[in-house]
Amino acid sequence: MEFNSIKIGKYEIKYPIIQGGMGLGISWDRLAGNVSLEGGLGVISSVGTGYYENRTHITKELNSKPLGSENFYSREGLKAVIDNARKICGNLPLGINVLCASNDYARIVKDACEHGINVIISGAGLPTNLPEFTQNFKDVALVPIVSSAKALKIICKRWSMRYDRLPDAVVLEGPLSGGHQGFTYEQCLDPEYRLENLIKPVKEEIKEWGDFPLIAAGGIWDNSDIKRVMALGANGVQMGTRFIGTYECDASEGFKDVLLNAKKEDIELIKSPVGYPARGVRTNLINLVDQKAGPKISCISNCVAPCQRGKEAKEVGYCIADRLFDAFSGRKETGLFFTGANGYKLTEIISVKRLFAKLLHGEDR
Repeated sequence: MEFNSIKIGKYEIKYPIIQGGMGLGISWDRLAGNVSLEGGLGVISSVGTGYYENRTHITKELNSKPLGSENFYSREGLKAVIDNARKICGNLPLGINVLCASNDYARIVKDACEHGINVIISGAGLPTNLPEFTQNFKDVALVPIVSSAKALKIICKRWSMRYDRLPDAVVLEGPLSGGHQGFTYEQCLDPEYRLENLIKPVKEEIKEWGDFPLIAAGGIWDNSDIKRVMALGANGVQMGTRFIGTYECDASEGFKDVLLNAKKEDIELIKSPVGYPARGVRTNLINLVDQKAGPKISCISNCVAPCQRGKEAKEVGYCIADRLFDAFSGRKETGLFFTGANGYKLTEIISVKRLFAKLLHGEDR
């Protein structure tokens, strides 16, 4: 099976493979730049850019952490990530993932547009007002993440009525993805909500509004998975966890080691201060949280609105900003290590180029 290119807005992606945006810092310039270079769509995570390049782009810190949302998300940090990714991929299409839940949502979207990003992918809530922040950047493609046809209908209806705009593509994320889920805990375990069962109704909803690509995500691991979901109607795939197993992934070696050593039973759904179930590896942090003995919680970065300045963090037992930074840094004792359900299948670290050969051809070439 030959894979055709995929058109997202005005941008043609050579191969229908979108790299999922993974934060904090797992997909920054090196990973995203190299994915775009190889013909996919590299996607920068906008989370925690204040930490980029040893925090040289922030103005205030407290206890060695970015102080306030305006420092946890750094405009100059984001610009540096994008500029360094461009040094790798040139003018090839480059994307960014922006969380609706972020306290700086509007600012991040506008900054990304000004810094020359081509595609904005947005989830962790319904991005019903995303076009409002991009009206001066008509060439920027907008791609919401949804978990159901109902969610897509809400977005299309509001975008068309308020902004005379429709999505340039949609990411349909099933319940096997890493990190935060768009489902309840029970739905994540219910076969009815498997990705394969969601594609058809979302495809039918797209037809109600026109024609734009459906990108399937969550549990996509190899060439056979790509073929399977595309046979069901997907136009492309988004893959996150598989790209952690590359030399170019921006995560520390310690982060990669956690996944390389994870077994299937180590990967589970956990509670998150963001208010959604999240999938990650059971490590020492989760054991400490279960014993109500997790690291001290003090909301310094004020990263996401649903956490309510640390209120939800104290309810679930950990600060997500601090623990994701620890994971990015490879601190295995206190890090929160997100992964998709298939993360245990990661057995080696390879180059992005070699991974593309595996995904496209089912073997190394």
